[in-house]
Amino acid sequence: MKALIFGATGMVGQGVLRESLLAADVEQVVVVGRTAVETTDPKLQSLVVPDLTRLGAVETQLQGFDACFFCLGVSSSGMDEAQYSRLTYDLTLAVAEGLARLNPNMTFVYVSGAGTDSSEKGKSMWARVKGRTENALQRLPFKAVYLFRPGVIQPLNGAVSKTSAYRWTYIVMGPLLPLLRRLFPRHVLTTVSVGQAMLGVVRKGYTTAVMEAADIQAAALRG
Repeated sequence: MKALIFGATGMVGQGVLRESLLAADVEQVVVVGRTAVETTDPKLQSLVVPDLTRLGAVETQLQGFDACFFCLGVSSSGMDEAQYSRLTYDLTLAVAEGLARLNPNMTFVYVSGAGTDSSEKGKSMWARVKGRTENALQRLPFKAVYLFRPGVIQPLNGAVSKTSAYRWTYIVMGPLLPLLRRLFPRHVLTTVSVGQAMLGVVRKGYTTAVMEAADIQAAALRG
């Protein structure tokens, strides 16, 4: 398997990067972002692109991949719908449309969020935008598209959120997360299980494109 990762410096991205490098069937991982990652590995390459909406100059380096794990995301806090749409819908579709053209046999995995609004008509702005993004991705001519909607994720192996508000939340909730995971194993994920599930859907597919926490956990266990 050859995989692209967008958003490898975020918490979920760190998790899937680690699992990809550990996986015996992953032969190449290219991380695409505005800055290089600090991780080093013989299988890993960092592709630095200042503007991710303009990938034309690096198109030849984005061909021949089996999977894309799209883990980029921002908090909607303090943004209006137009701003959030530019950083969520417009950016994601700019990348995905190019990759669909270059890699028609690719499986595209998008990290969305629990509570996303597929109708695009609900009261929650972020949920509407995420829903519009999910719907647009499913119309692209990829081999397969999977939309991950995780809720609570326990960071493992040093993974850290880039969003300061989330980092404080994890500091406060950190001692409770292992207990919650034991009590609700189908609903509290880890960065390891999310990463394993992403690899799992590329290997074996899944029965539904929209994957809630229980589906993600099932895909992780199946490998």
